[in-house]
Amino acid sequence: MKVSTAWLADYVNIDGNTGGELAEKLTRSGIEVDVVENRNKGVQGVVVGYVKSREKHPDADKLSVCVVDAGQGEDLQIVCGAPNVAAGQKVPVALVGAKLPDGLAIKRAKLRGVESQGMICSAKELAVNDRLLPKEQQEGILVLPGDTPVGASILDVLALADEVLELDLTPNRSDCLSMLGAAYEIGAILGRAVKLPGAGDAAAAGSSEAGGFRVAIEAAEHCSQYAACVIEGVKVGASPQWLQNRLIAAGVRPISNIVDVTNYVMLEYGQPLHAFDAAALEGGIVRVRLAAPGERIETLDGADRALEPHMLVIADAAKPVALAGVMGGANSEVTAGTTRILLESAQFAGSTVRRTSRQLGLRSESSLRFEKEVDPQRVLPALRRAAALIAELAGGRIVGTAHAQAAEAAPVAIAISLDRVNGYLGTQLSIDEVKAIFERLHFEYEAGAESLTVRVPSRRGDITRDVDLIEEVARLYGYDNIPTSLMSGETTAGALTKRQRVRRALRGLLSQSGVHEAITYAFGHPSRQGQFAGLYPDAAPVALAMPMSEDRSVLRTSLVPHLIDAAVYNRNRNIDDIALFEIGSVFVTEEKSLTKQPEERLLLSMLLTGKRRGEHWSGKSEPVDFYDIKGYLEKATSFFGIAGVTYKAAEPAGYHPGRTAAVSLETAEGSVPLGYIGQLHPQLQADHDLAETYVLEIELDTLVNYVDFGVQYRALPRYPAVSRDIAVVVDRAVPVGSLRAKAAEAAGELLESIGVFDVYTGERLGADKKSVALSLVYRHAERTLTDEDVTQAHGLVVSALESAFAAELRK
Repeated sequence: MKVSTAWLADYVNIDGNTGGELAEKLTRSGIEVDVVENRNKGVQGVVVGYVKSREKHPDADKLSVCVVDAGQGEDLQIVCGAPNVAAGQKVPVALVGAKLPDGLAIKRAKLRGVESQGMICSAKELAVNDRLLPKEQQEGILVLPGDTPVGASILDVLALADEVLELDLTPNRSDCLSMLGAAYEIGAILGRAVKLPGAGDAAAAGSSEAGGFRVAIEAAEHCSQYAACVIEGVKVGASPQWLQNRLIAAGVRPISNIVDVTNYVMLEYGQPLHAFDAAALEGGIVRVRLAAPGERIETLDGADRALEPHMLVIADAAKPVALAGVMGGANSEVTAGTTRILLESAQFAGSTVRRTSRQLGLRSESSLRFEKEVDPQRVLPALRRAAALIAELAGGRIVGTAHAQAAEAAPVAIAISLDRVNGYLGTQLSIDEVKAIFERLHFEYEAGAESLTVRVPSRRGDITRDVDLIEEVARLYGYDNIPTSLMSGETTAGALTKRQRVRRALRGLLSQSGVHEAITYAFGHPSRQGQFAGLYPDAAPVALAMPMSEDRSVLRTSLVPHLIDAAVYNRNRNIDDIALFEIGSVFVTEEKSLTKQPEERLLLSMLLTGKRRGEHWSGKSEPVDFYDIKGYLEKATSFFGIAGVTYKAAEPAGYHPGRTAAVSLETAEGSVPLGYIGQLHPQLQADHDLAETYVLEIELDTLVNYVDFGVQYRALPRYPAVSRDIAVVVDRAVPVGSLRAKAAEAAGELLESIGVFDVYTGERLGADKKSVALSLVYRHAERTLTDEDVTQAHGLVVSALESAFAAELRK
């Protein structure tokens, strides 16, 4: 927001303060000022002149010899090279001795033999932003309005003796997107009154019908109120110089008196307005409604735009004529031939305007203000102000004003105590000092002995709680005046939750083991869920409302597809040996149409492919297999002190049907499923051109419940162990894990450990048989075992295996 100090002075007395001093005070009170721009870039000695005559230079085709009355008592002869100079014009004239912003000092000179007693200036030579001027004014000299007084200083005519503050507003301070908002802020800082512009009651609102037009709000949740003023007999033309000066200072290009007034009042009140050519509106009705399917509109920027049903439009009886709060339509644009206008002022829902503006990529000064919510109490005053100015500047007659209101803003009253103010700020303010601050802010209040009930004006929509009022007190009291004090009160030592500790420890363990962490998108392609269902085969895809692309259009239910994508990305760049893991959330629901939020679950996923280690002279390199990825999982569970992890053959979608296991945890309450580990399905590997690839996916939230970070100590064994081996022949279908479990159960408390050191299959055993060799270690904590002890326990193991699995001792 650009704030002209000359314009600001219309509403609040700023005498005794330069632009830089105002910027310093604003910044100290919480509204940062980025730049203070002096509109006079160094112009001295430039006045208004009247071109009495123009003749062609006798010796130069592109030069003209002009006789100019500059109010100096005698006419001046000036040689000018501008193509648009003509007799009868009012122009800026730099007198002899004048200085221009580029450092040029004007002297008497002879150009091709003809004396020149000054210089006729262009806007660029005066350092006026010529991009805000009509194109014809950009090409040559600046032509001033015919009523400009001859001899007047150009600094006064173009209002260059002005400083402009550029405010860097935070989103909550949208009230300062207007000159009045800035005036209230400056008035509060300086302790001075604010004077509002007067417009009389010429356009006072009547019923919902006026001037042959009826106003109808058909989308009440998107538009709280809508007012339309009909003005007839207008004459569209250029705005007076003072109005153009103020718009240019604010960075707005003047267009015509009608459009310029709407922009002027928008900058003044913060209330966007729009003028329609009333002759282009059909049916005598102005409808505020949502767009119909398939409707289109050509906006004022010349673009043809397709509308969607969530977009709010202004329409007549037959067609949409504007995108509400964003931009008007070309079919109702005010043109040079317009004589009757309908002036709009409304309160549209910020979320509706923001969505339409963002979707169409169409940002405007109007949408900027509506997005942040406008002051509902300024809808009608701004309309009255604009109507009065149009009547004054365009010669129009106000016919009447129609007003419809779907909802009325509730007044905001907030109670606040002095103890709470001082408690928050660490100050010793009295109740009178706090009351004085609210009076400077123009906040009405009811006072008690040590408390206030403050009625917040509607222009300050950012104030909703007592802490917001305390912030206002702090700003106006002065942050520099608040004493420094140590914090006091109860404190809680910071610590990680168990879930956070597990994640951090697991990330460190796997990274140190040579596995690289991946961080992938939480969104995926819908087809990938069916291709790799993961732990949740029945999960319904949760579609995003505005996806960045089709490949990122649904929330993921598995991390593995993204790890596969990462593996493919690396393989395409000649990196074939890949070890990746990711700890991340998936989103699970079985609802096709959501009635509640999907459940977020934390998973650990890992992917291995390629060789176990690189080429080395000490031995040949081997590809990774199932037991590599299983080893990483066992290393993690061992690190966290989790025992009882079991593996059982499984065939989930996306995995190899013969090389996959379901991972469970055996607890006192029963078997708890954790996830899956195994090789990717051969077809999935082929589709992605991958070598044998192994993955695991574990529900980390479940695993966390069984992690114990406590340290347990166990004495070193004092008595020797006895080791016995046994090899049994069983059917090939018998799981080795079942043999181990049965042997451990039979051996009892003397068994210290059991391991498998060989599995053999061959013709000698038969096509459906295998030999499993077990190594059993026995030990007693209190004494040395005898041969009889070990033989008895070992015999129980053999008997149990023979009974349970028809096992035969291998000879």
